[in-house]
Amino acid sequence: MSAERPLLSDVGRRLRLPADWRDRLGVHRPDALAWRLLLLTFIFTVVVEVLIIAPSAASFHERWLLDRLQSAELASVGVEALPYSAVEDDVAEQLLAIGGVQAVVVGDQGVRRLLLQAPNLPRTPDLIDLREDRPAARIFDPWRTLFGHPDRSVRVQARPRYRSGDFIEVLAPAQPLKLELRTFLVNSLLTSLLISLVAGGLLYGGLAFLVLQPLRRVTRSIERFALDPEAEGDPPSDRHDEIGRVERELARMQDEVRQSLRSRARLVALGEAVAKINHDLRNMLTSAQIASERLADSPDPQVAKALPRLERALGRAAALSRNVLEYGRSEEPEPQRSRFALGPAVAAAAEDAGLSDAGVRLMKAVPARFTVHADPDQLHRILVNLMRNARQAIEGDATRVGRKGVIRVSAVDESGTVIIRVADNGPGIPPRLSERLFEPFVSGRASDGTGLGLTISRELAVSHGGDLALVDTGPEGTTFELRLPDW
Repeated sequence: MSAERPLLSDVGRRLRLPADWRDRLGVHRPDALAWRLLLLTFIFTVVVEVLIIAPSAASFHERWLLDRLQSAELASVGVEALPYSAVEDDVAEQLLAIGGVQAVVVGDQGVRRLLLQAPNLPRTPDLIDLREDRPAARIFDPWRTLFGHPDRSVRVQARPRYRSGDFIEVLAPAQPLKLELRTFLVNSLLTSLLISLVAGGLLYGGLAFLVLQPLRRVTRSIERFALDPEAEGDPPSDRHDEIGRVERELARMQDEVRQSLRSRARLVALGEAVAKINHDLRNMLTSAQIASERLADSPDPQVAKALPRLERALGRAAALSRNVLEYGRSEEPEPQRSRFALGPAVAAAAEDAGLSDAGVRLMKAVPARFTVHADPDQLHRILVNLMRNARQAIEGDATRVGRKGVIRVSAVDESGTVIIRVADNGPGIPPRLSERLFEPFVSGRASDGTGLGLTISRELAVSHGGDLALVDTGPEGTTFELRLPDW
């Protein structure tokens, strides 16, 4: 772990947050999200104010006019009780003052009768007919009164309540209504503003407690992790809502990243170790290759038969040494594709994997003259790794009695994709390993390797534009599927 910690610290320095990112997250200034939430609360409060004030003003405006109409109607009944509806000027003025109007008109059967005389007005009055259903006009009438001309008057018509007739009409100055409407709006505004502020404050406080505070905790966890991935963060809360799910998922992702960084550190350590021995190993392999060249002159037929296999093994050993070194430092080299027959490649891989008729044997189900377009060496490494793992699993199965081990290799071409299946009748892969089988340094129960074989094999398959997957495993055996594009 000593080689691992410097690497993780270096990763933490590389992932250090930009200077302006902390400002954007609200570390050195007021939380931007909090200010936006406060602004939205203010906007919603204003909207609520409008929704409350506008209908209230319209209702007050209509009630004020109806009160003047009712007073004028009662006054008109008293006027009509006089002989010939004659009213002296001073009495008419008193009746008008009581009703708060300037004139009263009664309409009956299409005839308009002026009961109380209207004065001369400097401006033509505006007509408001309360008999009509005009919601939009009722909403705007109070604001026309509030911001209208000081000399504005209104003619108000409505159906009579205390007498017969088609309508009763009054003429009233708008200035008294304007003053009372202004007082009503101020009082209503203050009351509704107080209620809205209390409700908005409670809403903002609830959101700050339920949303902003957990988000700040998540933000701090992300910042701490970016600065030092090794440091353990705060445990997630036990909330069951979306915030709790975010906290748990973040903690899980951070754990996965830590594991990946630690695996990467181990790979780098492996690369450094391989780099130290690579020079000596190449010298050893070079000496072995020189010895194999000398064996080429041997008259022994057994030596001549085994020599090609030895040369292939030495060449692949040298390539594997280089590739392991490269794996610890970077990615696998790009595949050098060529088209070749699959059957002989499977046989060669089976031989290098230790398969034989006396032990675990190979069963080929590859069509004759079936070809693939791939890198021969990389495909050989994939097949050898799969077959060797299967052979080791079969040979390491202590419960296997009287049953021969068989590894079956089949191949089909489906719509331009070559599918190679490697199946065995071994004991299967434990469930705890099957989900992490392709991770570095994860090896099976019967394997004494480093746990890099399947990881490298999948990378080689992906570099070809394909994939390597575990499709089935159990007590009856295990099947891997290698997909390679055939182009």
